[in-house]
Amino acid sequence: MSKVLFSTWQGEFIDNRNIANKDDWQESSFKVPATYEGDKNSKIFIGWNGLVVFEEGVDVIKAGTEYAAQYQIYSEACGRCAPGRWGGRILYDLFDKIARGEGTEGDIEHLKEISETMMKTSKCEIGRTVPKPLLDILEYFRDDVMELITEQKKSPDYDNDEINYIAKVTAPCMDACPDHVDIPAYIEGVRDLQFAQSLQATKKTMPLAHTCGRVCPHPCEDECRRANLDEPISIMELKRLGADYETDHGLDFLYPTEQKPLNGKKVAIVGAGPAGLTAAYYLGLEGIACDVYEALPVLGGEVAVGVPEYRMPWERYKKDIEAIEALEGVTFYTNTPVTADMLRQFEKEYDAILLASGTRLSKKIRAKNERPDIEGYWPAIAFLDQINLNVKWNLAPEVDLRGKTVVCVGGGFTSMDVVRCSIRAGAEKVIMLYRRDEKTIIRNTSWEEYHEAVEEGVEFIFHSAVEEIIDEDNKLKKLKVNKFELVPDPNGGRAQLVKIEGADFEIECDYLIPAVSQDADLSYIPKEWELELTSWNTLKTDGKTYMTSRKGIFAAGDCEYGPMTIVNAVGQAKRAASVISRYVHDGKVTLLDEEIMEDHLRALKVYDKNEKVKGWIAGLPREVSEKLDVETRKHSQAEVNFGLTHEQAVNEASRCMRCYYIAMVAV
Repeated sequence: MSKVLFSTWQGEFIDNRNIANKDDWQESSFKVPATYEGDKNSKIFIGWNGLVVFEEGVDVIKAGTEYAAQYQIYSEACGRCAPGRWGGRILYDLFDKIARGEGTEGDIEHLKEISETMMKTSKCEIGRTVPKPLLDILEYFRDDVMELITEQKKSPDYDNDEINYIAKVTAPCMDACPDHVDIPAYIEGVRDLQFAQSLQATKKTMPLAHTCGRVCPHPCEDECRRANLDEPISIMELKRLGADYETDHGLDFLYPTEQKPLNGKKVAIVGAGPAGLTAAYYLGLEGIACDVYEALPVLGGEVAVGVPEYRMPWERYKKDIEAIEALEGVTFYTNTPVTADMLRQFEKEYDAILLASGTRLSKKIRAKNERPDIEGYWPAIAFLDQINLNVKWNLAPEVDLRGKTVVCVGGGFTSMDVVRCSIRAGAEKVIMLYRRDEKTIIRNTSWEEYHEAVEEGVEFIFHSAVEEIIDEDNKLKKLKVNKFELVPDPNGGRAQLVKIEGADFEIECDYLIPAVSQDADLSYIPKEWELELTSWNTLKTDGKTYMTSRKGIFAAGDCEYGPMTIVNAVGQAKRAASVISRYVHDGKVTLLDEEIMEDHLRALKVYDKNEKVKGWIAGLPREVSEKLDVETRKHSQAEVNFGLTHEQAVNEASRCMRCYYIAMVAV
């Protein structure tokens, strides 16, 4: 909430121009960026949904000119439709003509005519929406416009070089992606059968294209504007096509940019999971050498030893890793647990340190008689380690659950991997207990993951929790389980789980696998560093630059936030690498304007779920990839999802509406 001088954002109309006392100004109901960064205040915010003016005396005509200029740059590069290409040129020329004191009244009418044409006939959203704030300027600041025309004078800030106009192109899907991948660009590459172009668009912000094209929870699809018309685009599955094309055709690794020469700077990275790999990738491209230390015998972190082969084939993940290993100056050390003494030495030898050690301690379920030494009590991380180290590298004994009953407690990706791996290990019966409902478990994981587990025979018991673990001679025998019901909050808050008296039941089982969450093991960090921690016992940072409370020590991924998705870890690590790439040279912790704008737009929310999408053909079905049949996959580690066929991929990519928008802040 911010007090603003004027706003037309998303249908909101606020006009405080005639109210002298700023304390009496009306507030915007949206999280508009009144403060740009630190002590820098925004003067005006212009975007696809209107404009917001924060203070008096702002030159809105010059700001409109700069906004039109940003679109002209975009439209010249795109050139896919005449209304967008030529309209963009005319918008800029006429606004600039008025701003420099050479405009006429006829220019106003011409601007309105061109704007209406663009809004009706442009092929993508950027052409349809750019005129909106410009029309608002012409309507609500007409007196200012007419003054420039009648007096033939320049707008107040026309020659003012002290004002910065910072613009960013975004889209609802890009905004929802923690890694801000240019999703419309890689989809366009698929549609045009330019798969190398598609992969390069992905790798600008996402090095693990094979991986996130298979096991991403795709929050982008939850904020896809196509859902306002029929169904969201199958964004995740389209991502893997460029990566698979690179691998299947034996191409050299495609990087978003050419690696810069090594510059003598060096960073230590603790952990070779998605966060550590990502940081090494982007630091390596900047010419910064990286030594990556991994405690496990293999690279890849929890995606390697936690995510099963049938979801994420090792050979595909390995290709993502090899592209990082191929960078000059990037060195990996496996079987190398980092100790406090090593970190003390690292601080002397390296220009910066990134902690990306993940969360590999399974939490307890807090039941009576819960003891890790009970035979049959098997924490999820240890269970998945043994499964995957055996299946992928034959580095652990085979897990044989034939004739056994397995109960897993959880409701996220880890628990889903546990129960589906148990099916493949031959378990006779597999049950997942979850405190909440089916809808929540789908939101925590994905629709596909849940339904594939159901197809494979996993039994889900919702609104339930283990009260007591019952053993005989230290061997697990059964579980006492409580049943709950959701009771609405009379004050409108979140419904509460209330135990149903007399509804307890027992489950006889051979194994109990807790998969409710994981903790970070931070015992390797020197005590005297006194790194500040969160209430979740993870490393505390500001959530933007990812530097800890100790100068030069950064953190990203699970050890910073707690157990998260792969794409979240990648997004954090890319940002951390960006900050580190400047820190090692000047000792300052700074963000790029691109990154500052990402944070502002995410707070504002680019996607409007209530928007009525018009002008597109509704009812085009979402393509669904073929899956391995249920009976085969229950007894196999083969990849379940075959991916989209050539024809399906082109059809699905053609459903994308290219919902690019431009946002701009003047500071």
